[in-house]
Amino acid sequence: MWKRVVTVTGLRNQCRHYAAKPPKSSPSKSSTPKWSTKKKPPPSMSKGHEDGGGSTAEVGADVEGEQLRLRQLAGDEKNKALDVGANGVPLFTATPSISLLRHSDTCSYMRFQMDKLNAVLPEGLPRGMLDEFNDSKRCALLVRQSFLDLRDNFRRIVDPPSWSSSSSKAPKVKKQIVLDGPRSCGKSIALAMLAHWARDEGWLVLYAPKGKEWTHGGFFYKNPETGFWDTPLQAENILKDFLKFNQTRLQQLPCQVYDPITLGEGAGVGFLKGADSMTMPEGSTLFDLVQTGITHTHAAVGVVVRLRKELSLVKDIPVLLAIDQYNSWFTFSEYNEVVTPRSSRPVHARELATVNAFRPMTHNDMMVGAFSHSTAVGKLRKDLPGVPDGARVDFPRFSLDEAGTVCHYYLRQRLIRREVFTEEKWKKIYFLSNGNGSEMRSLSPLMW
Repeated sequence: MWKRVVTVTGLRNQCRHYAAKPPKSSPSKSSTPKWSTKKKPPPSMSKGHEDGGGSTAEVGADVEGEQLRLRQLAGDEKNKALDVGANGVPLFTATPSISLLRHSDTCSYMRFQMDKLNAVLPEGLPRGMLDEFNDSKRCALLVRQSFLDLRDNFRRIVDPPSWSSSSSKAPKVKKQIVLDGPRSCGKSIALAMLAHWARDEGWLVLYAPKGKEWTHGGFFYKNPETGFWDTPLQAENILKDFLKFNQTRLQQLPCQVYDPITLGEGAGVGFLKGADSMTMPEGSTLFDLVQTGITHTHAAVGVVVRLRKELSLVKDIPVLLAIDQYNSWFTFSEYNEVVTPRSSRPVHARELATVNAFRPMTHNDMMVGAFSHSTAVGKLRKDLPGVPDGARVDFPRFSLDEAGTVCHYYLRQRLIRREVFTEEKWKKIYFLSNGNGSEMRSLSPLMW
């Protein structure tokens, strides 16, 4: 029910609201993979064919080449002799699930189905994963030891092995981890697969594949009651994404905090007249809480903040917070506050109510944040506020063994021509790219 309280109108009059630039539209999701055969037109075509008509023929040849490749790959499915990796080992693992992967499965590929991936990760798949699927024309990912170490770390927290308590050499577990490392080393894919595994295990996972969107776009208002900036559109999207996979589980978890939830300005509609806070009815579930934030725009930000407290109190099932583009929460947002008629100041991400609630790692909850260098945040200092010492882990590039498997996989997927493929040449690609996965994929078709 809505709780009517006395408000300070003077504070409301001082509060300004702003609208940020409209966010960029994201590509629509599909339940089935759509392999693109279109190529961007070369510069000569965009200039009105000033350089002649050869460019159109080149684009047509590229499209025909991609279509021929798809037909050849369809025929290759019948030839299992092609599914051989480096040193004659099987290229694909027969292990059916992420939970059952072992050390012996490393340096092999695991097949996925696009519709099932979208069902388990409805918030969206990382761009690097989609690029890999599109270029290789197959939904498969490399099993890496670095990911298995990450998975086993959280598995030991929930289900400690019997030898861990008696052995002094047992690896130390971490409840909070920040994945750092070079660009295109696989941090976002590892985080997505960790969320996939946790959901397969029955955990409650809040997965945010685009943490930067929490600080960009939509409306933003200074809340005079809390002192933070409210972003109601982002808060609504956070709640909707959280509900997509977790609806059934949330209906079974009761609310444990019944303090009033502070209301703010709605998206483009101002304050709610006669009410500054609301309370959830006794016996409400977390599903009811999330639905309230989605239905009432004035309560969206307050519900996200309350949800963070509620997740810390869940004891029946393990809870994991998985935030990609986590480094965008340690720099300035897209928003600016007007200081004088001729000046303004940038609003830092920590001043946003939603980010302030979820950014700190100084708690006892399981949380993983992955840095994304595609967000152009820049290099951050080693010691980050709210991040425990030792939480920052460098995620490695491909090793030489992993690179060998990757190049044999691209050979299998006809990204590399078989007549030019040699061990010496794929090693040149590895050393030239320094183990960068995206660069290796780009250089593979150029093998001569």
